[in-house]
Amino acid sequence: MSNHLFDLIRDRLPADPAGHLFLEVPGGLRWSYADLLAESARYAAALVGLGVKPGDRVAVQVEKSPAVIALYLGCVRAGAAFLPLNTGYTAAEIGYFLGDAEPALFVCDPARRDALAPVAEGAGVAQVGTLDADGAGTMAAEAAGQTGGFADVARGPDDLAAILYTSGTTGRSKGAMLSHDNLASNALTLVEHWRFTADDVLIHALPVFHTHGLFVATNTVLMAGAAMLFLPRLDPAAILALMPRATAMMGVPTFYTRLLREPGLTPEATKGMRLFVSGSAPLLAETHRDWQARTGHAILERYGMTETNMNTSNPYEGDRVAGTVGFPLPGVDLRVVDPETGRALGPDEVGMIEVRGPNVFKGYWRMPEKTAAEFKADGFFITGDLGKVDGRGYVHIVGRGKDLIITGGYNVYPKEVETEIDALPGVLESAVIGLAHKDFGEGVTAIVVARPGAEAPTEAGILAALESRLAKFKQPKRILFVDELPRNTMGKVQKNLLRDAHKDLYGG
Repeated sequence: MSNHLFDLIRDRLPADPAGHLFLEVPGGLRWSYADLLAESARYAAALVGLGVKPGDRVAVQVEKSPAVIALYLGCVRAGAAFLPLNTGYTAAEIGYFLGDAEPALFVCDPARRDALAPVAEGAGVAQVGTLDADGAGTMAAEAAGQTGGFADVARGPDDLAAILYTSGTTGRSKGAMLSHDNLASNALTLVEHWRFTADDVLIHALPVFHTHGLFVATNTVLMAGAAMLFLPRLDPAAILALMPRATAMMGVPTFYTRLLREPGLTPEATKGMRLFVSGSAPLLAETHRDWQARTGHAILERYGMTETNMNTSNPYEGDRVAGTVGFPLPGVDLRVVDPETGRALGPDEVGMIEVRGPNVFKGYWRMPEKTAAEFKADGFFITGDLGKVDGRGYVHIVGRGKDLIITGGYNVYPKEVETEIDALPGVLESAVIGLAHKDFGEGVTAIVVARPGAEAPTEAGILAALESRLAKFKQPKRILFVDELPRNTMGKVQKNLLRDAHKDLYGG
């Protein structure tokens, strides 16, 4: 039977699947492409055995391991939608996602099962499986018991392959519905644009609950028949040690700022590498320059979103211009319009970026009104990002029409953080903003007004209170106190003034 995404992967397997490395955990597990086919078949069979049907969601909050990749592909092969969740999410946050997505199965870390099983039950999720960082757990046991092979479930290009929750600036996260063709078309474009072949070896130190590590990195490797050196997390010394065996790396700006602190980062250390890609957050021009000076390599910066995968890329051959995200990828239409009138703008005019193409998602899960509001009649998706196209055709992202914060490659929407802070004793109100941060792109920062007559809250007290309420990446790096927040005549807090006033807090 035809399974659109997996058929395309299978069609592009290396000539000798058993003899070609797909994935290696340095110092540990090695999988050939033949191993990957067998493991993903076992996970697909295990899912069907647990009652997962085509179109069902499988929610997953587990540590990074090769087994997660097998589980992801098992979902694809079984016709289910893979729903990865950030490992930093708290039980309260998980409860929202499970209640909204109504998955047939929730897979979590064995160490968190006791805490999360009641949350899953409360959200109406019938089954909870487990999987740990070593690839062990009830899901692994179920998969190991499957020996009869697996006939892939038929899925067409428009069928759902994944749901990824993305942050907005108001309300709760929205589930972006990504089809088989959304994922396949973008991966195939990246293979060609970034010149990936079966000879490539990618250093993979990204998380796999995020579009960057799961789809941009993993799907591109799969479509090229390439290999991955699979690190559990960012480890600059380990990355540097692997470079002699590798040809490419994908990272967020934090990867590059941390690697620049390594004395061993030299042209000699990176001479076998052909490509360094950065995304998920803006790369400072200073980092771009420092990297080129230290290694002789120009970082290739690109621009994407959870809803669209990759939209633009600096060229593989030609000028990789610092501070830009390059040109629209083949098949992607991009325009800059006046946010108020929708009028198309000319070169160097700043406006709202809109995109259209096979990479653009199908809409937000169970939010038809929100979906309709974000798409134009001619099929263009309103990204929420402000930018411009310069005279040479390079796209520049200059900010966001909304107050979304991107820190270390993760999206944080201020309203959620403000709601938690405002509920604390002694707090009258708060405003959460992103400020330029050399390591994280933006640092989450809270500006707090104390409640008159109450015991004054402290920075340490607020930070301690948020530890159990918000994922680590959402927690403010600093809490600043003011007498009042700046407002316009309509009473709206002027966050632009706060950003300007504190722009040098983290060194700019």
